[in-house]
Amino acid sequence: MPRCTTRLLLALTCSLFAVPLATAAQQSKKMPRVGMLSIVSPPTSPDWKQSSSFLQALRTLGWLEGQNLAIEYRWASGRSDRLATLAAELVRLNVDVIVASDTLAIGAAQHATTTIPIVMLSAPDPVAWGYVASLARPGGNITGVGGLVQELSGKLLELLKEAVPQVTQVAVLVHPRQPDSGQLVSETAGAARALGVQPALLEVQGASELEGAFETAAKEGVGALLILPGLFFSLRERQLATLAVKYRFPAIYWDRRFAEQGGLMAYGPSMAALWRRVAAFVDKILKGAKPADLPVEQPTKFELVINLKTAQALDLPLPPTLLFLADEVIR
Repeated sequence: MPRCTTRLLLALTCSLFAVPLATAAQQSKKMPRVGMLSIVSPPTSPDWKQSSSFLQALRTLGWLEGQNLAIEYRWASGRSDRLATLAAELVRLNVDVIVASDTLAIGAAQHATTTIPIVMLSAPDPVAWGYVASLARPGGNITGVGGLVQELSGKLLELLKEAVPQVTQVAVLVHPRQPDSGQLVSETAGAARALGVQPALLEVQGASELEGAFETAAKEGVGALLILPGLFFSLRERQLATLAVKYRFPAIYWDRRFAEQGGLMAYGPSMAALWRRVAAFVDKILKGAKPADLPVEQPTKFELVINLKTAQALDLPLPPTLLFLADEVIR
C-alpha cells in the first residue's frame, strides 16, 4: 500500500475516534455540578434520593442527577474537623454551586471560597453569623434560606405551656458558643415573662455536660424543658430526647427530628419546604443569577409534631385542642 494512502487512513481513523471523544468532553464540561456539604453522616436508607425533597424539587425544575446535573456529596459524619478539607475538595473540583446544610458547613464553605456561589440551608441568623451583609442584599457569594425566625422561642414556650398548663418554671438549655445565643436567650426570657413562666437558664458548653444539666434541672424542680435552637443540640437528637424522658421532663424542640427520635413535641420550620426553596436557589444560580442579587428567604411553613407515645410514657395527658393543632401525631 502506498505510504500516502496509509497516512490518509491513519488520519481518518484518528479523526473518527477524536470526534466522539471531543463531543463527550464537551458534554461533560457542560454538565453543571453541585457540591453538597454537610456535618451529618451519609443517609443509610437506600431510597433516600427518591424521598429527598431537594432532589425532587430539582427534578421538577428540570434537573436530573446523572443526566443534566452532577452532584458531589461530601459528608463529615459528625466530625467538624473534616469540613474544611471537604469544602476544599469541592473548590478544587470547581463545582458551580455549593449547598451547605448547617452552620458549620456554611462557615467551612465560606472560608474555602469567595467566588463559588454558596446556598445555605437553615442558617439561624445569617447576619449575626457573618454569612451575609443583610437579608435583602447578601452582598457576596452566599445566599439561601434562614431556618429560624425571631420569636420562635416564644411560640415554643406557648405550646409547652399549653401542654403543661400548671408549669411555672421551665429549664432552658442553651449552647453559649453559638453567635446568636445571647439574642435567643433574651427573646426567650421576654416570652417567658409574658406567659408568667420563670426560665431556668442552663448553659451547656460540651457533650459531657448534658446529663449534668438535666440533673440540675431536676434538683431545681422545674416542670418542663425547652431546648433552644442550635447545631450543637441538633447533632444529639436521640440523646436529648432520651434524657428528657429519663428525668421526666415534658420537652419541646424546634425540629421534627427530635419528636421522631422520642421527644415529646417539636415546632419549627418545615425542613422539606426549606429544601425545596434551596433547590429553587440552585436552579436560579445555575441559570446565571448571582448570589449577591438573591435576597435571603425566611421560612413560611411551620409544623407541629407530637409524639403521643412519649406523652404516655410521661403520664402526661395532652389537651385535645393541642392534638388537633398538630400537623402530625406519632402514635
